[in-house]
Amino acid sequence: MLTDETKPSDFKKSENANFSQIKGWGIDADPENDPVYPMKKRNNAEHEGYAWDRPAQQQDDVEILKSVERPNLTAVFGTASPPEGLNGKLREIAFKYSESSYGRWLPLVLADRVGVVEGILDDFKKGHIPNIFNELGWGAELKHNKKGFILKMALIAAGTAVAVSLLTSKKKAEDEE
Repeated sequence: MLTDETKPSDFKKSENANFSQIKGWGIDADPENDPVYPMKKRNNAEHEGYAWDRPAQQQDDVEILKSVERPNLTAVFGTASPPEGLNGKLREIAFKYSESSYGRWLPLVLADRVGVVEGILDDFKKGHIPNIFNELGWGAELKHNKKGFILKMALIAAGTAVAVSLLTSKKKAEDEE
């Protein structure tokens, strides 16, 4: 298993290994077929792996979510927004799955959306009224993409109208009973 302690020599390809059965293997070996060849100065040092000293391990004083593919901590990591609230719980669920799984990425996308709502609610709790129009970039979209902005607002209005209609029809049905 490769870890942060892996040495560059651990990455070297074995001389007797044959990967030719893998579709596309070695496609970048021909410099004439490499779109970046004229721009990149090749010295094959990239095949040696990284050759730098690992930075000192940062102390973890908040919860850090770790990938199942990488159970150890990287040397440095962000701690500005540790997982908390519903968005944090969704992230904890997501990090139980592989990085190649929908079980990982769909909850992370949902957690981002939930995080936006939690942030807005947190602003209100602190007495700050957020400028949602500008924070969502609607001013720039109106200026540079009027058609897309109008379509988006129409969809939001239609969705809101449907939601209000459903909610009020349920309330009327309860009142009639």
